[in-house]
Amino acid sequence: MTALPTHVDIRDVSLRDGLQIEDPIPLSAKLDLLAAIAATGVREMEATAFVSPSKVPALADAAELAAELHNFADIEFSALVASPNGAKRAIAAGLRSIEFVVSAADGHSRANVGRTSAQATAQIAEIVAIAHDSGVSVEVIIATAWDCPFDGPTPPTRVVDIVAAATDAGADRLAIADTIGTATPRRVSELIDLVHPASAELPLGAHFHNTRGTGLASAYAAVGAGVTRLDASVGGLGGCPFAPGASGNIATEDLVYLLRDSGVDVDVDLEKAIAAAEVAQNAVGHELPGALLRAGDRILG
Repeated sequence: MTALPTHVDIRDVSLRDGLQIEDPIPLSAKLDLLAAIAATGVREMEATAFVSPSKVPALADAAELAAELHNFADIEFSALVASPNGAKRAIAAGLRSIEFVVSAADGHSRANVGRTSAQATAQIAEIVAIAHDSGVSVEVIIATAWDCPFDGPTPPTRVVDIVAAATDAGADRLAIADTIGTATPRRVSELIDLVHPASAELPLGAHFHNTRGTGLASAYAAVGAGVTRLDASVGGLGGCPFAPGASGNIATEDLVYLLRDSGVDVDVDLEKAIAAAEVAQNAVGHELPGALLRAGDRILG
């Protein structure tokens, strides 16, 4: 493990990954949550997804939400897409940054988007061309980078091949995702060591779930391996509707607590992140798994 970086960027994904497995909540509640998260000082947020409303009804109001994002000019918003049509819809709605998700495992890819991993990978170039023609940036997120709920362990070569395809296609950023929360620090470090040479100079992010209690440890290992951009959601809200058993992103406030106490600077205010987690918990109407939401900060109480 190398020395920890001095700063890590946190992208809050509460409004997309956080809400996608929940029962739909009103747009007004989403805007209240958005305002609470924006107040934390976060600089990047994943706002929504332009996907089939029948598959993810909680995000059926993607265009309506996108129309309100101009009220938060200091935040860089992105939206997830799963097809060229989704990319066109996101761009038409005003998004300047999109994420194209490609699962490294065939089982999850078929469940998620109805295509094999190779078929989804083959669409990267088209997605990038659509986005770049409109001056929009593209991040390729590699789902099930470590394990798949249907296929088991993901061969690392599959991840490296998708990274190479994304790099060759001209993607702007990359991220690897532990979709079902099975990664451990050792496996995180090993995969990142393989991915870095293939990703050339593209910024590399990481996305972890805390399903099995290893999400924060995995995030810390990723930072130690050179990753300086991590996803999280307030209160640990979220999960994947197409991956049985996947639940709980790492909580934004828990990640801030860990990094701050490790001497790593972040843009997110801890006290305001805990307050945003409370807003999220009230919005969805059930208890969230975030640790600081229950226990509080050791200094703030």
